[in-house]
Amino acid sequence: MNNKKNKFNTAYLFVFPYAAIFIIFVVVLIFISFILSFTYFDTVNFPSFTGFKNYINLFTQDNDFIQYALPNTIKYALIIGPGGYLLSFILAWILAQLPHRLRTVLAIIIYSPALTSGVLMSVGWKVLFSGDNRGYLNYLLLEWGFINKSIQFLQNPDIIFGIMIFVGLWTSMGLGFLAMLSGILNIDRTIYEAAYIDGMRNRFQEIIYITIPSMKPQMLFGAVMAVVGTFNASGLASAITGSYPPPQYAGWLLVDHMNDYAFTRLEMGYASALSVVLLLMCLLMSRLCYRLFGTKEAD
Repeated sequence: MNNKKNKFNTAYLFVFPYAAIFIIFVVVLIFISFILSFTYFDTVNFPSFTGFKNYINLFTQDNDFIQYALPNTIKYALIIGPGGYLLSFILAWILAQLPHRLRTVLAIIIYSPALTSGVLMSVGWKVLFSGDNRGYLNYLLLEWGFINKSIQFLQNPDIIFGIMIFVGLWTSMGLGFLAMLSGILNIDRTIYEAAYIDGMRNRFQEIIYITIPSMKPQMLFGAVMAVVGTFNASGLASAITGSYPPPQYAGWLLVDHMNDYAFTRLEMGYASALSVVLLLMCLLMSRLCYRLFGTKEAD
């Protein structure tokens, strides 16, 4: 009995550092943000209680939120989330078929864009899509005779969002990609051999009936990371175009809107309301991921 009690206490001892950090820097901050969302707080004077005014204004008077931030965030998440997730799985599966050394080199190359923030990497893309003839893409199109004059890629609202999607997919090979690669490599190869003996005929059936069911935890982790990453994206359109906000609010995301109110207008109460809405959206999408890839134990 004492042995079990000691093991129980030791387990809590090991968990305590992480639990303390999580509670202080996540749970407490979420709680404070939730409380501030019902106040007017300008970072100087003491917060004054306003009830649901911030939320009412958010959905009835904030045109930038309704017309740009919310729809842009949803579109960006629906494209980059599933697109980057599917791309991560496909690349992880392809790399798993390669020899160890080549796989390691390619995995580092694919993962490297995720190590650098999208805002920093956008500097390179800004040169590529520059609106004068010194921009690489414009230069090539002019040289090949496809266009007669330079295209203002970074000033056209219809093109800016497409560039954001392109850059977002390129930088989406993050921890989810590594988790999927690890999951595929750790599947017992004898399962595949037994399945082929039982009548499995091709690689597609191998992926559907063995690979995906055998790595559900990694698939779930990748899905959650994709949700968190896409909904928390910010600053990309402004970094690419060099203007804040970007032309006609193209690519203006929810986190951009929240940062604008928090650090430019100093309306922390309203920004907190935006953060609560963002949190609820992330929780909703994460729950959907659990339904798709979670096990009964996880539910």
